[in-house]
Amino acid sequence: MDSIQAFTSTDLIYGVLACLIAIAFGAVLARKQAKAFGSPSEGSLPKVNFFDYGDMRFLHLGSPAVQGSMKISKPFDIHLEYQQRMMAWLLLADLDHVHQRHAMQLGLGAASLTKFCHRQLGMQTTAVELNPQVLSTCRLWFNLPEDDAKLQVVLADAAEVVSDPQWHGKVDVLQVDLYDQEAACPVYDSEDFYRHCSQLLTDEGCMAVNLLGHAHSIAQSMKNIAAVFGAQAIWQFKPTHAGNTIVLAFKKERPFDMGALASQAQAIQTRWPLPAVKWLSAIAVRS
Repeated sequence: MDSIQAFTSTDLIYGVLACLIAIAFGAVLARKQAKAFGSPSEGSLPKVNFFDYGDMRFLHLGSPAVQGSMKISKPFDIHLEYQQRMMAWLLLADLDHVHQRHAMQLGLGAASLTKFCHRQLGMQTTAVELNPQVLSTCRLWFNLPEDDAKLQVVLADAAEVVSDPQWHGKVDVLQVDLYDQEAACPVYDSEDFYRHCSQLLTDEGCMAVNLLGHAHSIAQSMKNIAAVFGAQAIWQFKPTHAGNTIVLAFKKERPFDMGALASQAQAIQTRWPLPAVKWLSAIAVRS
């Protein structure tokens, strides 16, 4: 009995020590995380971080909120569901001539859309990003190629770019995914902003917008977009499991023929790693 009691007491002591060590180690990690996501100095852009978890690499802008990600083993694929849906304009595109079109992304994120349009589709691709740290991080850690004849990353405020006449009527696909480090609501979401976006598009052009955030009204966003593009030229998707609502707004109303769209979706999946067939069941509203 005495030997059992001695063993139990020793075991208890070791258990307590292990707990204390774990608590101390956790405190160190917490301090490191707080430092990694520390608040930037007043008036500066948020600090850019990235972290790996298995085969995934995640981009952060000064907070734990994920601002983009990449599957390390497939860096030129799009794996996030909402970004895949932002490619749904392909349902109405001439797939044989996509490489002759111009795509622009407002907000680089982890460069998933930019890399896919440039590398997989062979499109003329322009990305607009405000934070130079995001660009350098994407180039170093997210496989974003250097600029070339068909790729250009513009370091600028998206609001200034969409109001610049040099881009008017030049963009076939405009993908808008603009959020700050808190991701509470889109950075730009006004009727005036969407009117400038519309001016960038060619006659057959399409704008794809990611709408998300706890401080954000989808209904108000839809009202602002419809005021510019017209209610009949808008397709709205059901929210993803993560809460992203994707909206396609066409320069002019496009036909919605389910048979033709199903055939096109199959053709898209044959050519590229995109779940195009699933898009058809996810379209919730065609205004």
